[in-house]
Amino acid sequence: MAQIKITQVKSTIDRSKRQKATIEALGIKKLHNPVIKEATPQILGMVAKVQHLLVVEEI
Repeated sequence: MAQIKITQVKSTIDRSKRQKATIEALGIKKLHNPVIKEATPQILGMVAKVQHLLVVEEI
């Protein structure tokens, strides 16, 4: 499986609880602090739901 680097570039302030929970479930702690995940269908689905807050790069 390919790996992806996920970086949060926009704040979760004034976002729904569901979007905040998705960001937390992805393992993102701070803005501009990337995490590396396997590109599974579950992870890609979570990324798709909050893609307006993230930058995703394939490794």
